[in-house]
Amino acid sequence: MISTTLGLLVLLAGTASTAWAREWTDDMFNQKVSAGRPYVAIWSTDQNRAHTLIGSTRFYQVQNKDTFLDIARFYDLGYNEITEANPGVDPWIPKPGQIILLPTAWALPDVEHKGVVVNIPEMRLYYFRPGAEGTVIVTTFPVGLGRDDWQTPSGKFKVVEKTVNPRWVLPESIKEEHRRDGKPAPNFIAGGDPENPLGKYRLRLTLPLYGIHGTDIPWGVGMQVSHGCVRLYPEDIERLFPMVPVGTPGEFVYQPVKVGVREGHVFVEVHKDIYNMTPGPYREALRLIDKFGLRSLTDFDRVKRAVLEQSGVPMDVTLESGDEIRDEVLAAPAQRRPAGTNTGVTPR
Repeated sequence: MISTTLGLLVLLAGTASTAWAREWTDDMFNQKVSAGRPYVAIWSTDQNRAHTLIGSTRFYQVQNKDTFLDIARFYDLGYNEITEANPGVDPWIPKPGQIILLPTAWALPDVEHKGVVVNIPEMRLYYFRPGAEGTVIVTTFPVGLGRDDWQTPSGKFKVVEKTVNPRWVLPESIKEEHRRDGKPAPNFIAGGDPENPLGKYRLRLTLPLYGIHGTDIPWGVGMQVSHGCVRLYPEDIERLFPMVPVGTPGEFVYQPVKVGVREGHVFVEVHKDIYNMTPGPYREALRLIDKFGLRSLTDFDRVKRAVLEQSGVPMDVTLESGDEIRDEVLAAPAQRRPAGTNTGVTPR
């Protein structure tokens, strides 16, 4: 299952009962082991063998001076993911000692699992490579995307160029925006400049004016802050860049609702509809459940709960699954058990 009491205890092992202060540094983010981890996905008509949910959710005990920005970056999450999974918790001053949920499990988008796929409302990138027969290797990273007035578009593309220390040539539309806001509007910003918004690495795409690149503002990952391009944490684009050859196909998709399976269980994952393009999330969940032949396995009351909460956390909606741990994982943060509490549920 995507989360267990054992996972809680392992994550918090060695943590003092009174939260201590951690000083987050760039070295800690650069050396984080959470980025670029490969997962194996399996497609099969046998739902007991199919595996289209990757990762597993975990818990974290807040320490003094933590913010959601730091925690999200260290565990390779976007700001949107950690705030949606922990409603009601102050993202800037979370209470030391509080247990929060790390939403490090993801149902795969409903697309051809090939090349680079960016799911816009989820603000997450997936990179698919062939694995053994019937499997695919998946690497995933959080991203920052376009603001409401500069929306990242849906569409297919290919990677046409890879650049280290790219020069940013400002389009006239962006220069005009800068002038209106009283900001400098140069023709370009040199590669390697610390204020270059492209960061150190860029994948240029066949979609005009759009690219996948680093950023000079890492805290914008998981936010709608760009002019439509896809921004990764500096340490994440450094890992992705050498993986993706020129010519790799890709697609920007818009899927706030996803459905995945693992070990015969059905999971529904619902994100905020950031561009207001999917007015019927429950209908979309039903469509996917029917498409994958999962209706006989599904508890539709749980599907409704997933749609109402829109937590971005994959929810086990399996009929009569008896998943007691699931309710604990998705409980309000204040109701979660402190570290070391035994739930009496056998991990599986």
